[in-house]
Amino acid sequence: MPTRIDYDAKIPNNVELSDNRRLQRALEGWQPKFMHWWAEMGPALETQGVYLRTAVSVGREGWAHFDHVVPQDYRWGIFLAERDPDRRIAFGEHQGEPAWQQVPGEYRADLQRLIVIQGDTEPASVEQQKLLGLSAPSLYDLRNLFQVNVEEGRHLWAMVYLLHAYFGKEGREEAEGLLYRNSGSPDTPRILGAFNEETADWLAFYMFTYFTDRDGKYQLGTLKESAFDPLSRTCEFMLKEEAHHMFVGTTGVDRVVMRSAELIREHDTMDIAAHGGIPLDIIQRYLNFHYTVSLDLFGSETSTNAANYYTAGLKGRWMETRRKDDHQLTDDAATLDKPQPDGTWTSEEMQKILLLNLDLRREYIADCESGVKRWNKILTDAGIDFRFRLPHPGFNRKVGINSGHHITPDGTIVDEATWERNRKRWLPTSEDLAFVRSLMHPVYERGKIASWVAPPRQGINGKPFDYEYVYL
Repeated sequence: MPTRIDYDAKIPNNVELSDNRRLQRALEGWQPKFMHWWAEMGPALETQGVYLRTAVSVGREGWAHFDHVVPQDYRWGIFLAERDPDRRIAFGEHQGEPAWQQVPGEYRADLQRLIVIQGDTEPASVEQQKLLGLSAPSLYDLRNLFQVNVEEGRHLWAMVYLLHAYFGKEGREEAEGLLYRNSGSPDTPRILGAFNEETADWLAFYMFTYFTDRDGKYQLGTLKESAFDPLSRTCEFMLKEEAHHMFVGTTGVDRVVMRSAELIREHDTMDIAAHGGIPLDIIQRYLNFHYTVSLDLFGSETSTNAANYYTAGLKGRWMETRRKDDHQLTDDAATLDKPQPDGTWTSEEMQKILLLNLDLRREYIADCESGVKRWNKILTDAGIDFRFRLPHPGFNRKVGINSGHHITPDGTIVDEATWERNRKRWLPTSEDLAFVRSLMHPVYERGKIASWVAPPRQGINGKPFDYEYVYL
């Protein structure tokens, strides 16, 4: 396994690209198209330098270097985590066999599809966040936005590397398609619905990086278990960077809730809009929306495709090797709660292998609960009775068994008229969106921050909050 990273190369890499001239030329041919996409669809705010983290190693120690970098000069590299020469397939019908270093012909189409879907999400979030830099609440937040953006760009490079290196002409065509589709485009939208939604304000950005990037964590976690070793190693390294994106979301919502709590206490009212804060019920409606569109990313609760991927060894479960079962799942059962037309719920026992998307979604939901507990603790400490809640998994769904039903946040199945009558209580209204956007004024002065969000408890890489994170 080559671990050296050649940063002097046109395309920084640790896969010894110079030894494969054909692949190198192909990627060098894609590189200008990527840079054109970045210029057209990447951050709208121009900077003279951002205090960015650049991956310089794949090892456990010292893998990142921090310095001011002009974003378009960021060294997007292609990294695979270190190879375990003894790695064996952990699940499915190939369990126990050595992990594949090449794509088996019978699984070529399925593996390519999985990589394309994952790759399509990476540039999409950059496109969704294109305008946010123009309204950043502080230089600290602006820096974090650019960090997320450049690393999503690097994740795109990682998926494109796999397509070019292992899938020939079809892979190269799919790599072109990743730049051709654009978030929200009426003609060529991104593949998954959540990546065509707007991220038009910073509360939406914090919610996106908490809920939607957390979905990314679980999707990458299942691909990390893949029998196709290059895909597994790529995803293993991407997970390192994804952790920071979720940190931005977790602490971002923390800070909004903290500031709202301060204003509630200061003015002795929950109606803090007039005082420049975001009311807690608006935050709850944002939470409801971003959580539920992220649940749709897990797909239908029952899936023969997911079962087939598992049996073939292409995509595992979250923490597959820690599961205490036979890793075949052909004889195991699990229950699925299903809404009925008469407004009741039934439970159906099914083969566990058909409920893999549900299994992953349950892991995700348990993780999301940790954020809600954090935000409620802030309110508890402030002596405020309001409590945030995750809505029922059936609420506001466009994908899966709940999509044809009207289900309230507490899980009650209601008729369409009742649902529509209460919609404004549960999901962000146009007035909510307009109000939050009205607060989005840029604050680019060192050590200063917008009125609707609290400053972070600590800066990046040991730097203080008033550090000049971005040169404008």
